[in-house]
Amino acid sequence: MVKLFTLLVALMCSLSVIANKKAEIQSADEKMYLPLAFGNDTLNLRQDKMSRVYIAPKKVIWSQGTTRNLENLLNVDNGQADLVNASSCYMQSTKEGGTSIILDYGRELHGALKLVVGSGSAANFKMRVRLGESVAETCSEIEGGTATNDHATRDMIVTVPRYGQIEIGNSGFRFARIDLLDDEASLYLKEVTAVFRYRNIPYLGTFRCSDDRLNEIWNTGAYTVHLNMQEYIWDGIKRDRLIWLGDMHPETNTISTVFGDEESFYASLDLAIEQYPLPNWFNGMSAYSMWYLIIQYDWYRHFGNLDFLKKHADYILGLIDLIDSRVDEDGSEYLSDSRFLDWPSSPNTEGVEAGYRALLCWALQDGAQLCSLLGNEAKAHKCNEIEKRLKKKVLPPNHLKQAAALMAIAGLMDAETASRDFLLPGGPKGFSTFYGYYMLEALAMAGHYEEAMDIISRFWGGMLDMGATTFWEDFDLDWTKNAGRIDEFVPKGKKDIHGDYGGYCYVGYRHSLCHGWASGPTAWLSNHVLGVEILEPGCKKVRITPHLGKLQWAEGTYPTPYGQIWIRHEKQADGTVKSTVKAPKGVKVIK
Repeated sequence: MVKLFTLLVALMCSLSVIANKKAEIQSADEKMYLPLAFGNDTLNLRQDKMSRVYIAPKKVIWSQGTTRNLENLLNVDNGQADLVNASSCYMQSTKEGGTSIILDYGRELHGALKLVVGSGSAANFKMRVRLGESVAETCSEIEGGTATNDHATRDMIVTVPRYGQIEIGNSGFRFARIDLLDDEASLYLKEVTAVFRYRNIPYLGTFRCSDDRLNEIWNTGAYTVHLNMQEYIWDGIKRDRLIWLGDMHPETNTISTVFGDEESFYASLDLAIEQYPLPNWFNGMSAYSMWYLIIQYDWYRHFGNLDFLKKHADYILGLIDLIDSRVDEDGSEYLSDSRFLDWPSSPNTEGVEAGYRALLCWALQDGAQLCSLLGNEAKAHKCNEIEKRLKKKVLPPNHLKQAAALMAIAGLMDAETASRDFLLPGGPKGFSTFYGYYMLEALAMAGHYEEAMDIISRFWGGMLDMGATTFWEDFDLDWTKNAGRIDEFVPKGKKDIHGDYGGYCYVGYRHSLCHGWASGPTAWLSNHVLGVEILEPGCKKVRITPHLGKLQWAEGTYPTPYGQIWIRHEKQADGTVKSTVKAPKGVKVIK
């Protein structure tokens, strides 16, 4: 685990260094030079915003059949096929059986495989390639199994050329299995590199503290979101490669605290309103339209981009009218038949109903702020009036932690009551990767910072203990009992934590092991341990209030439109905390 953490940090640092060399890299916004052969043709094209690098596998996990010099695959060569085969590995199949290898790239990646082939016994070869987020997934079958090619083709049979190269697949993966299918075939395989496709941006926000496990969790959450920041902000890089607006709030909070005022946010919201014009709900789900209002207001608070709000003014104001038309004077609402918070909460229909109404109240509170910013006080008043109607029917959370957290945030329940009666009992039991963020937020509202950090360490850290390098679509600590890690074959007598668990849309290997909604602790640690509270939009005024709990120190940077705030907190011998803060010009800091 220490090695994986080191690799992860090294990758992120290297990406930051690369991204900062702006003079050496042509961005997608700069002039693009096309070959002269295009002449003055009017081209229908779109330039790729993503960067690509080639990454060699870290180790060969397994092989069968006749192979030699597999260690050569652990190097990034020149990417060029040749006749010499000096730096290649050798694979040979027989009538009795094929030849197979499984490679580990050390961390979850998004992209494809590039195979470079030298000499061989035929002009081309049939290979089966399986990409996996776990070792077990690379050995799975789609037919009759729970593996899938949905959203991304990760299991395929391809024809590979001799003396050539080919790129295969586009998915989220860490492991790759290659099977040579032809009988009595042989070839020299020079490279099997991962084509890592990522957004070339620096990590402006940072976090370090005296607890290495929390550091690794912060880094893992940031990396999880970074992978999902493709042309648009996705939910997952293997499955759910879509703009799911209702799932995006933890991601946009992580983006704002790690990457700053990032273009992918604006592109994603612009496309979302184009895809779901009113009176449609985002993604066909009314709760997701509530999240849109919350996301817009949080982003404005951080970066103060009023022009973007004005661009979306018609949609924001129209959405308020749509909600108003579906809430009666007695507090009954008819927004839609479906009620969705997150998948694990779904069986608790009474709790979901309570949480749904709390989410709507929270969205209307932020909606009122948005309307005032847009100069429409009549619509702001309408938001307040709708919320008053809804408060006529405050429902109990029915012991659902998701609902209790939302009720505390929306002001429908005292945060201490929510924490004492619902969130703290059982610790991380009942937490989820998505709504766990709001449970942490409610605990912070009640001052339970130390307990929240313990839950972060146990729940999100539980994924790291199973070999995770990104955070998962769903997780339950009970799954870890007698289970094998994702970076090894499942030992006999143990459970497959990837293939044996999951429900709803994520049964078995369909389960995404890189889901942006699971990144909440990254934003939470920056906002509550470093203690950054935005008092005026655009971070013109911030309050710094450290909450170290058992930590001896914490430090980091926090992006603002004016530059980064540098913060360090150190616990003194008498228990007090010494804080050092350096803020850019334009940011007023209150301690």
